[in-house]
Amino acid sequence: MAENTKFKLVSPYKPAGSQPEAIAELEAQRPGTSTLLGVTGSGKTFTLANIIASQNRQVLVLSPNKTLAAQLYEEFSHFFPENKVCYFVSYYDYYQPESYLPAQDIYIPKETKINSEIERLRVEATASLVNRRDVIVVASVSAIYSLGNPADYRSLTMRLKVGDAYTRNNLIAGLIDIQYQRNDMERASGNFQVVGNAIVLWLPYLQDNVRIELYGDVIERIEFIDRHNYRVLRMVDNLIIFPAKHFVTTAAQREAAIIEIQKDLKIALEEQENPLYKERLRTRVGHDITMLRNTGYCSGVENYSRYFEGRGAGEKPYCLFDFFDKDFLLILDESHIAIPQLGAMYTGDKSRKTALIEYGFRLPSAFDNRPLQFSEIEQFFNDVIFVSATPSKYELEHTAAAGNAVVEQVVRPTGILDPTIVLQPREGQLDNVVERITQTTAQGFRTLVTVLTKKMAEEMADYLEQRGIKVCYLHSEIKTPERAGILLKLRQGVFDCLVGINLLREGLDLPEVALVAIMDADIEGFLRDERSLMQTIGRAARNIHSTVVLYADKITRSMQAAMDETGRRRALQEIYNAEHGIVPYTVQREVSESLSAIQENIAAASNRNKKKKDRGPKIPKRGTPEFEAHVQQLKDRMQAAAAEGDFETAIELRDELKKLM
Repeated sequence: MAENTKFKLVSPYKPAGSQPEAIAELEAQRPGTSTLLGVTGSGKTFTLANIIASQNRQVLVLSPNKTLAAQLYEEFSHFFPENKVCYFVSYYDYYQPESYLPAQDIYIPKETKINSEIERLRVEATASLVNRRDVIVVASVSAIYSLGNPADYRSLTMRLKVGDAYTRNNLIAGLIDIQYQRNDMERASGNFQVVGNAIVLWLPYLQDNVRIELYGDVIERIEFIDRHNYRVLRMVDNLIIFPAKHFVTTAAQREAAIIEIQKDLKIALEEQENPLYKERLRTRVGHDITMLRNTGYCSGVENYSRYFEGRGAGEKPYCLFDFFDKDFLLILDESHIAIPQLGAMYTGDKSRKTALIEYGFRLPSAFDNRPLQFSEIEQFFNDVIFVSATPSKYELEHTAAAGNAVVEQVVRPTGILDPTIVLQPREGQLDNVVERITQTTAQGFRTLVTVLTKKMAEEMADYLEQRGIKVCYLHSEIKTPERAGILLKLRQGVFDCLVGINLLREGLDLPEVALVAIMDADIEGFLRDERSLMQTIGRAARNIHSTVVLYADKITRSMQAAMDETGRRRALQEIYNAEHGIVPYTVQREVSESLSAIQENIAAASNRNKKKKDRGPKIPKRGTPEFEAHVQQLKDRMQAAAAEGDFETAIELRDELKKLM
């Protein structure tokens, strides 16, 4: 690893509001288990940046989704421009997992579409972790999925120096061994071209290309060149080339794996009593072994990962966590969402693979290519900070068990108070919300309206549009890059109002929003419980003119709890402002061309790789086995979404099922 480099925090601001006390408390609790209860707009990311700068250790920031991860990536990149900030999320634009539906006897093969830019960013993250210490990786919860053995990744790096003896063929063979592909036509990450005695390499973890020139059988020159016009940027004496992919193996490891696969196949065939399933398993695994031996790869190779990595049955797979130094700092953003997601992933994965194994499609080793179990994830909670405006029971209990107090960050540096909450009866609610939106727009501000279902979002948007309001809706079917564009247009004033479901809760930074209207606030459920209401109320916490309207005919327990907590926080903020002579002011944030530059690059890569419509397969004809299989798939996806806390998707799948039944 390169010489340790300290983090250097760059910011024109100094800690203010509750930040100085929060920073001091969190620093005093390191290493250990902490909870940062930070209200929306209190500058939690800046507080965390100060903690990171004081610790000088590798950092993993775990976020519950790609959108929030991209936002955090951008923020940390601005705070630490001289250090390495990386982005690590699921690299699929489209993912249909392999599955089998026994009742309909239908096998569904795995189908994926990989985003090349995200794949490059993932390799960049692991390469950085291996090579330096001043690294912040912002990741989604997909970080708990099997990734490959970091020891193999490190050992298979190529270390080149000017003057080293290398034949051209040996250099080419070495690159191919670590998953680079020779392609003299396509200029893409992980490819290389051979021009005479020069090899031009598109390293997936660097923005610039590398050109290696040979003189006879000796490396004469190593140059970094511009990726577009091939202009020489700098020359170096040595170079470390990391593998192009995370799953790398040697020929010896591959042959040893094949021997173990054959042993387990024999055992599985002896235990399988059904002749059809036995023949299916023999044929499928036999074909995979042939492909592995001849090409080093087969479809579904990840189901044999434990053989290549030397893991025993049931043993924890390697994941992104294993690439970090042992003393790394873990930050769980929006922990009240992330923790339930982390706990649900293993169960859903195991349920799907059980049918594949029982019916002869896979060996039991398929179970071992999996996300971590929550108990395995907890083993990495050696130094962890849970971050949430509404922490759950898990965070509070584990923080207390560690002997630490919850760190509250309630006072905003801007002096902004938590918003005023207004109760409004449902009678005449549509006329009322139109009037309020019109008044808010006249003041130069924007409005968010939250509803319970996708259908309600579309109908509300249609109604508001008919009343002359510039409006758009946002829900889960709208892809991440499109969401960023919609939010940008809201900030720019192209739209005055945005209607959505729970996508309007965590992590949106929209200082132009001065009105949040919560429809059906008195319908108790996961979209209107105390935590959801508090998060939605927080969307109005960046503007001094903000108001939240709860449309309801009664005050539920969740509503009362949310109003009480908002009142408590507001009182603390008023006292602090009075004591320090602070006059609140609205957050000023430049409306850039994009909410996230990284999302633009990812969207561009996705567009280059379009292979299918985003809407997915057509609905099969009613009464056919394919139709029954489609219904069962929807049920499975609905249950998995609910288990992972993605309630909006669960609701939409439920509504889709109702239409089919």
